Amino acid sequence: MKMTMNIDEDILAEVMRVTGVKSKTKAVAVALSEVARKAKLKAIFHEGLGLSSEELKNLFDPASVATMALAEEPGKYGTTHSHDHKRTR
Repeated sequence: MKMTMNIDEDILAEVMRVTGVKSKTKAVAVALSEVARKAKLKAIFHEGLGLSSEELKNLFDPASVATMALAEEPGKYGTTHSHDHKRTR
């Protein structure tokens, strides 16, 4: 569906950076999917986890997990990332 929206350019750029997606459309789709995924998780935890592992697997789109994993940089032992606190000795 095509639509016109006013989206904060800095937030959109940040979503593109952290997810690794190259298009603005994909960045919006990823962000919306992530909000929906978090809402599902919140509902599950609020209601309790009386579901089987198969039922839990079927609740979530595996593509959303894979897309968000793109944003995670593998850490190297002994290094810090910009978001880590500086170590003092």
